[in-house]
Amino acid sequence: MSDTCKTNTEPLPIKERLKTWAFWNPVFFTVIGGIGGFIYYHFVGCASGTCVITSNPYASIAFGGFLGYFMFNRPCAC
Repeated sequence: MSDTCKTNTEPLPIKERLKTWAFWNPVFFTVIGGIGGFIYYHFVGCASGTCVITSNPYASIAFGGFLGYFMFNRPCAC
């Protein structure tokens, strides 16, 4: 069985970790997803107020951020 996903088990210091893409990847895509959620709310949103996610801009931003985080954050890019 081949181990194709090698990870470094030694943690980096905080200052070095802030400089890596692995640290900023979840933040970046969560923000992009939140922006997408707001755009969806603004252009498609529910005007009647009965839709749970699209009638509230905060819920749309949170849901978009959730989707952005989980769609693009891979724990191991093998």
